[in-house]
Amino acid sequence: MKHTTIFLLYVSQYMKTRLTYRVDMAMEIMSDLLFQAVNLIFILVVFGHTNMLSGWSKDEIIFIYGFFLVPFAIFGAFFNIWDFNERYIVKGEMDRILTRPVHSLFQIILERMELESLFGMVTGIAVMVYAGSRLDLSLSWYDPFVFLVMVIGGAFVYAGIFVLLASISFWSDSRTSIMPMMYNIGNYGRYPVDIYNKVIRFILTWILPFAFVGVYPSAYFLGREEWYGYAFLTPVIGFAFFAFAIFMWNIGVTKYRGAGN
Repeated sequence: MKHTTIFLLYVSQYMKTRLTYRVDMAMEIMSDLLFQAVNLIFILVVFGHTNMLSGWSKDEIIFIYGFFLVPFAIFGAFFNIWDFNERYIVKGEMDRILTRPVHSLFQIILERMELESLFGMVTGIAVMVYAGSRLDLSLSWYDPFVFLVMVIGGAFVYAGIFVLLASISFWSDSRTSIMPMMYNIGNYGRYPVDIYNKVIRFILTWILPFAFVGVYPSAYFLGREEWYGYAFLTPVIGFAFFAFAIFMWNIGVTKYRGAGN
């Protein structure tokens, strides 16, 4: 209850602050929409030269991209920790975090959240509805619940990977970060893994499981029975990676030496 109350208070203050500068918030939302539109245009350009891509149609890949946007929006809203190393380790703001009687990662999530990123969920669902209508997909009564579980699992995959990367900073105070590179690698998860070679497919499934953010859970709704095993592993992989990331974070905090100033 304590954490829930703190979370709601932070959300309330955040919304008051953002609504004070409505134009800035609108511009950020428009920027996100433009970025998503560019990615969608890229898919359309690719299919301007071919009808199928490793057995996947244009509408199926558009559906996968739409699904990918939903967990990615949740990740972007609550795990905006791409500058953790620079801000909290190098500049020493972790010292301030550790003086408070609330879990350090929870505090950082609250400080760095960008709730306007959740608008990407609306875009993702709209893209899925469009592609699904063209594919004549039908849903069972339980599919919305499956969708919710898959989305949470996918968001936890992303969160787990980036929290794990942030944890490395506790052992190294170098200004160099692999976060930007990992963001780029994560984009591979929004395309079918069978378009890649076996090594990349293995990495995207078991080492950096970005495939569980987009293509694998989407395969369930697309009726791709050959991928059902991977699809139902999505929440398992998500929770496992996130739990391991929290475990490594807690160990890393004990190794933190402070900024020295």
